[in-house]
Amino acid sequence: MTERKSVIRNIAEEPWQQFPAHFGGALSKALAHPSTTGSQQLDYRISTYAPMAYVERHVHKVQEQVYHILDGEGLMELDGEKRVVRKNDVIFIAPGTWHGIENTGLEQLTFIVVSAPVTDD
Repeated sequence: MTERKSVIRNIAEEPWQQFPAHFGGALSKALAHPSTTGSQQLDYRISTYAPMAYVERHVHKVQEQVYHILDGEGLMELDGEKRVVRKNDVIFIAPGTWHGIENTGLEQLTFIVVSAPVTDD
């Protein structure tokens, strides 16, 4: 097993990516992830969505997720129920919950996403 080390990284070191099933300028930076820091238990990302950008509705079998809205507003869907989310809202998503988020506002929607475990196996 490879020895893991603690690291300090600056957000500017990680490129923006549009991950699969993300559309219209739904960009993320994988800040703590197996591919960027060697983390094995969690995936920590910052995301920013342009107006009209979204992630397809989807479900995780075992992953828990937390979304923390930093700026902007949009619609978060949890099992078919849509709610407006905005700055300072924190959303916990349990495994088995169908969910998606879209920027329905006028400005960028910026939020943190934490997922554990890293994969949904």
